[in-house]
Amino acid sequence: MALIAEVATPIADASFVPPAITGTEPDVATEILYRALLEICRRHEPDLEAVLKGEADIARLTPERIGRALQLQAIWFRLLSIVEENTAMRRRRHVERGQGRAEVGGTFSRVFAEAAADGVKAPAIQELLRTLRIRPTITAHPTEAKRVTVLEKLRKIYLLLRELELPRYTERERTALMSDLSDQIELIFLTGELQLEKATVVREVSWALHFFDEALFEMLPELLYSLESSLAEYYPDENFEVPPFFQFGSWVGGDRDGNPFVTADVTRTTLKRNARASMRRFRTRINDLGKLLSITERVLPTPPGFRRELKALLDASGDGTAIAERNPGEHFRQFLTCILRKLDATIERNKEEPVELPGPYYSDADQLIQDLKTLEQGLIQGGCRSLAVNQVRPVRRMVELFRFSTVHLDLRENSGRTTKALREIWASVEGREPDEAPELETIEWRAWLTSELTKPRTKPRDLPKLSDEARETLATFALVGEMRAELDREAVGSFILSMTRSVDDILGVYLLAKEARIYLDAPGVEICQLPIIPLFETIEDLRAAPAIMKELLSIPLIRRSVRWQGGLQEVMVGYSDSNKDGGYFASNWELYKAQAKLTEVGNQAGVPIAFFHGRGGSVSRGGAPTARAIEALPPGSINRQYRVTDQGEVVSFKYSNRGTAAYQMELTAASVIQHALNSTRSVSPARSEFEDAMEALSGASRAVYTQLIGHDGFVEYFQNASPLDELTLLNIGSRPARRTGARTLSDLRAIPWVFAWAQNRHIITGWYGIGSGLKNFIEVRGEPGEQLLKRMFENFKPFRLILDEVEKTLRMVDLSIAREYSLLAPNAETRDQIFKLIEDEYALTCEMCLRVSGGGEIAFRYPAFRERLAERLPVINQVSREQVELLRSYRAETDEFKREEAKSALLLSINCISVGFGATG
Repeated sequence: MALIAEVATPIADASFVPPAITGTEPDVATEILYRALLEICRRHEPDLEAVLKGEADIARLTPERIGRALQLQAIWFRLLSIVEENTAMRRRRHVERGQGRAEVGGTFSRVFAEAAADGVKAPAIQELLRTLRIRPTITAHPTEAKRVTVLEKLRKIYLLLRELELPRYTERERTALMSDLSDQIELIFLTGELQLEKATVVREVSWALHFFDEALFEMLPELLYSLESSLAEYYPDENFEVPPFFQFGSWVGGDRDGNPFVTADVTRTTLKRNARASMRRFRTRINDLGKLLSITERVLPTPPGFRRELKALLDASGDGTAIAERNPGEHFRQFLTCILRKLDATIERNKEEPVELPGPYYSDADQLIQDLKTLEQGLIQGGCRSLAVNQVRPVRRMVELFRFSTVHLDLRENSGRTTKALREIWASVEGREPDEAPELETIEWRAWLTSELTKPRTKPRDLPKLSDEARETLATFALVGEMRAELDREAVGSFILSMTRSVDDILGVYLLAKEARIYLDAPGVEICQLPIIPLFETIEDLRAAPAIMKELLSIPLIRRSVRWQGGLQEVMVGYSDSNKDGGYFASNWELYKAQAKLTEVGNQAGVPIAFFHGRGGSVSRGGAPTARAIEALPPGSINRQYRVTDQGEVVSFKYSNRGTAAYQMELTAASVIQHALNSTRSVSPARSEFEDAMEALSGASRAVYTQLIGHDGFVEYFQNASPLDELTLLNIGSRPARRTGARTLSDLRAIPWVFAWAQNRHIITGWYGIGSGLKNFIEVRGEPGEQLLKRMFENFKPFRLILDEVEKTLRMVDLSIAREYSLLAPNAETRDQIFKLIEDEYALTCEMCLRVSGGGEIAFRYPAFRERLAERLPVINQVSREQVELLRSYRAETDEFKREEAKSALLLSINCISVGFGATG
């Protein structure tokens, strides 16, 4: 079995002390980590050393030893990823040192250098910044396969590897660093890779907050500083006001769509934990400021205005004399002591079991922000501008960015659940039974919704017909007003309605919000304070979205509410279910069309529409390089706001380490700004021709894809020829794999759909149907059609992005391994038919992609990707083959002990493959 030896050749000298890691190549770092892992293996599992060196076949081991071998491979994949992350950071630094910041792709400097060269004026940039809102939104699905305890140790390894880059250490010091690094790898080796029990929502909340504690609290304020520095370089005579335009959202603890474990109480607990996380970080930073600002009035006279503000705080504290006597003459320290006391009281008030402390507290983050502004201005007025800007302003910005909430927590529910609650409300109001309610989308149902929406609510109504489920739904809405008043006005972000199918679905949510009294009510001018975001997921829903939103935006209540909320109507588009519904090409094209049409709908209605992109980590779920994904969006579709989901393993990839987190955030923000600036330029006149071609390609590819998934026995084949059912045993998420438990394709969530196809190496979710689409287009249109496709490849970004990502996916497919999985399906006739379709389409897709791109081999344009994948494939391929045998054993085994052994090894194989590819779902 060719394992780690394919990547790094061991050297026998175990006393090796590494030199400083220099240059931009990862070879030394790879060798350092390989040697450490090899030595640990020799100490704890000497019989696996041959496996580690690629000199043994794990298939000959017992299930228990197979499991340990697979864990070893997964650890190595993780260590390789650390090397690659560190190398990418060093390469960016190398370019910046040698050529300047503007030569580093995805930076503010590059964007503003180009903007200045193109004649973009400062007022245009200031107006864009004034209204810009960027919000990556962390979700727990697919939940990160790595445990938090493993994440912490991997971060420590990353930091130690960075230390080893520095040439300042002596040999003795470098040996000590190596010992520490080896200890961290050993701890991972001795820590279980698998979740020992089903993840809870509370644990998922801890997982999400981990990234803020480790990186985001400190690095997000740096993003604003980086933006200011770039503007100062390319617009040196201008003064820009940079607002807190980049903030984080979250679904963790608020997403109840198909997750029975997310209750109103769980959401309340989540909101309070989020609030305490940010408050505690503010407290640490403010306490540090108090230690730092030891300025005495004997040297620096205190500005009169600041002295008055200090007196007001001291008087309000109830302990002003003691505070003043503790630091006599040190007015800035006294001011910070008052802030700390108020913040401590605020933290105590927001615990699970609140404690009332004497003295004042902060009722919201705005009050703390104002106190920090007062401190900042006091220093400036006293002649200490540098201290104000470099020490106080970053803390003030941190509070502006994270407030008393850390994130904007969204609530999500599906239309089936909200409609059920509405029918029960109808029954209570009308004195009848829920099953007597008017049918959805009828005149009678709309009339009832409209009538109820015009009636002000001053107190809760008696609704006797409500079930516990409906009361839970209403309790969730009631939390919005309660938590906004108790914690922070931005603690709750929006309500996302999954499976939106009609205007009535959306109006129903407005009515639920009204029942919960989160309205500004006055007769005839009711305004909903909670933004309601429809989510369009399937191809059918995406096509219906423009008509739905056109009608919705004509309703006065909606227009008033949107205007009050900031003037933008947000719409969420789903990449996963549309892919499952129509295949990769059709999904991408339908998403593009829907956004373009919805943008026009918003323009015509005078209510701009902004988009929330429900992307996952894998290509099949919308995953793509950040800058290119944003660049390929329809012109004008970023209306001052860009939101996107960061899911599961994507979160740890982007935000585990501070340097990477800073770059990823800047990459996102710079790409959004670039797109917004470019959208003002003219569109290519060939665009309509390209769109006609995309429509034809989409239709042909979808027809072939639909034929496959509609094949008799397809669902049975999928379940047998992949570890679909076994994925649920991984315990990597709190949410069930199916919405209702029905064993149908439509009920299956998109995440296990993609995850299982990646495990069995078919990966049809990222390419199937595209070869036939391209072939059909060329056959119908001949040579002119082929030339058109080649022009599109060069000039139409959405088409180019699709083909590039398809080629990367094709590189990961292995049909020889896929055939082994197919043999797990018992119906020989069905499996042969289905596999033949996949085999033929794969060959055709490879052929047609190369024909259009002009390449000599698949993914030839991405040598770094091919090299990275080539390092991993020998291991992944062998693990895949072993997984087939483990599936066969696990499914057939009747002895409970042996079955449990096989299960453990099987789950480790799933984990190992997902780590190797870098994605779960």
